[in-house]
Amino acid sequence: MTLRWKVVAILVVLVVFSALGVYPIVAARAGVRWPGWLMDKQLKLGLDLQGGVHLLLRVQTDDALRLVTDQEMERLRDLLTKGGIPFTSVVTVDPTHFRVEGVPPTQDAAFRQAAVEVQTSFDRSSSTGGTYTFVMKPNIEVTLRDEAVVQARQTIERRVNELGVTEPTIAQQGADQLIVQLPGVSEVERAKGIIGSPGLLEFKIVEQGPAATREALIPTGQVPSGMEVLPGLSAGATDPTAGTVYYLVRRVPVVTGRDLRNARPSLDENNQPAVSFTLNTEGGRKFGTATGENIGRMLAIVLDNRIQSAPRIEGRITTDGRIYGSFTQQEVADLSLILRSGALPARLDYLQEQTIGPSLGADSVRSGVLASMVGLLLVVGFMLVYYRLSGVNAIAALILNLVILIGLMAYIGAVMTLPGIAGFVLTMGIGVDSNVLIFERIKEELEAQRGVRASINAGFSRVFLTLVDTHLAALISALFLIQFGTGPIRGFAYTLIIGLASNLFTSTFVSKTLFELALAKRQQITTLSI
Repeated sequence: MTLRWKVVAILVVLVVFSALGVYPIVAARAGVRWPGWLMDKQLKLGLDLQGGVHLLLRVQTDDALRLVTDQEMERLRDLLTKGGIPFTSVVTVDPTHFRVEGVPPTQDAAFRQAAVEVQTSFDRSSSTGGTYTFVMKPNIEVTLRDEAVVQARQTIERRVNELGVTEPTIAQQGADQLIVQLPGVSEVERAKGIIGSPGLLEFKIVEQGPAATREALIPTGQVPSGMEVLPGLSAGATDPTAGTVYYLVRRVPVVTGRDLRNARPSLDENNQPAVSFTLNTEGGRKFGTATGENIGRMLAIVLDNRIQSAPRIEGRITTDGRIYGSFTQQEVADLSLILRSGALPARLDYLQEQTIGPSLGADSVRSGVLASMVGLLLVVGFMLVYYRLSGVNAIAALILNLVILIGLMAYIGAVMTLPGIAGFVLTMGIGVDSNVLIFERIKEELEAQRGVRASINAGFSRVFLTLVDTHLAALISALFLIQFGTGPIRGFAYTLIIGLASNLFTSTFVSKTLFELALAKRQQITTLSI
């Protein structure tokens, strides 16, 4: 490549990365918001610099155990009913125990046969009076608790990502706690509502209702076996706290939110906000069978144990449906997001909530910028004093290195954190170190009387492999930080990786081009200011 094209390439890099990284920052401080597509690329700040929300949550893993226990209990109830095996009651004792009472001694063998599948996850014991107790196996309990925490973290990640939060941190702490950090979030209550909403969607066949009170549905006070009473909003009511009615529904749902393929905002027949959904293949099959067998009956659409609506089944429904009720546009958008992300496996308790104001971040930014400027000035002074005019070369390469670093971070959407500023300062040190290695090698070649141009070429070529080796070692360390570190540490690692890449370019290609440019018009060169 000729010297002219090298200079053109450097100028293009300078202009492009200045536009991506430097211009949006300067324009924002000046109050300029044009052009919009470029301003959207402005370097983003992390939680410690721009403020946001820090949450510490506990996953109530007992809920996940209780859900499995209830499912197995209802499964056994259905098997006993279909098998004609009499029993008095089936009740849940606690999240890991349920009990069957009143099985006649003559039906013991048939009962044991019916309970074979349940015993894959539960240990069975018997006592007098035809009572059988099922206890969840210890290894199953440990696995379910671990899975509940992992699933909760993954669900929160999906919800936060759909909120559009940049570089959130969702990490497990201890056995059942999660740390959630949301940089730049201002609507704290909305974010907490979306994160903490169970999002459990169920479709259940209505047996009776609506009724104004629970007692009207169960005058004896005893809920029929396999049924439950759920509250809902009466038709035409807009206030969730008023107009409550009750429905007696089957406990076992037809389909659940786990059968959803997609959920999106839409409008109902009256042009009111609603949520349209699509079921997957298996969900569509189960939904089609249930609705085909219950035409003319009501189907309750239950969200987090509250009935949103109970339309009458007019015909067989397979994959597509709609949830309507007294929703606002924002509620519909949030509900669609929650349903798409999946239901939480258990409730979340907020142990700690900390709102970090932008003023703290502004102080950190000012301190970081001040430290960077002081470090840069000290480096500039050292290079000019020790390497004289060649120090100007190193300073130009260093400044271009920082411009590329800011531009690349802005372009790929990386987030600048307080440790990231430390990585920024470290990049300056690595850049200076690279130039020092090259310059010292050039000085050795000059002392060996090899000539100025030959010394420059030898200095860059013989140090290049050393630079690649040191940069590669630092790169491996940064990759480990990304793999095992949390949000702020990752910010440091990302800054370091980008700085390593840009520094290798500026300390070799750019710095050597500047030397060639300075010597291009000089025929006889006997000395070099280094």
